[in-house]
Amino acid sequence: MPPERLQKLLAAAGFGSRHACEDLIGAGRVRVNGAVAHIGDKADPVSDRVTLDGVAVEPEAPVYIMLNKPRGVVSSLRAQGDRPTVRDLVSARGRLYPVGRLDTMSEGLILLTNDGELTNRITHPRYGHEKEYRVLVLSPVRPEALQTWRRGLVIKDEDGKSERTGPAQVEIDTSERTGDGAWLRVVMREGKKHQIRRIGEALGMYVARIVRVRIGTLLMGALKTGEWRHLTPAELRGLLAATGSPVARAPRK
Repeated sequence: MPPERLQKLLAAAGFGSRHACEDLIGAGRVRVNGAVAHIGDKADPVSDRVTLDGVAVEPEAPVYIMLNKPRGVVSSLRAQGDRPTVRDLVSARGRLYPVGRLDTMSEGLILLTNDGELTNRITHPRYGHEKEYRVLVLSPVRPEALQTWRRGLVIKDEDGKSERTGPAQVEIDTSERTGDGAWLRVVMREGKKHQIRRIGEALGMYVARIVRVRIGTLLMGALKTGEWRHLTPAELRGLLAATGSPVARAPRK
């Protein structure tokens, strides 16, 4: 087989996204045929011996799971105080990593997988895959504010640094009444930290709830809060096709 970049081999073996695997290489934890590897190195997955912390790297059968994350659950694998993580809610065995971020106080669809290539294609900004949210705003919604949101606007991060958001689809869901506020349907192709809440603050809207309901072609559907399940073959085919990811081996359940 032709040599492949080490971060791609590690991602295919279930060690996280390509970026996370680059960190493993940069930390000197990866060796090829006994020699410490460096970022940019390649290896033949058949003839070369690749190890991480002295353990041989072998491809894992891919796993694809969707979870309806409750509020208060951390999206990363690292616990924050006594808050549970998304991994605590999923009893499936093996290495699994959440794809993309969802704020601790936000809720809804999270994808967990050991497919590093798919993770990279969903999360890397250059691919621009859609994520859809239901957003509850408990304050009057001005049409001009929604128009500004649709065009994109400048918001400040936690350090006061300014950054511009990209265009978004934003519509009022007229099927639900919430007094002076409204449920919004928001579709974005980016995921800056606390982006929806910061946009709401910049536009004078109080964001009370954020529920992600779609990642690309993957819909949360009727999955209840705190529940998880494996993706169906049709869901997996649609997601892989939409992201341009290589067709995976039969997933493990």
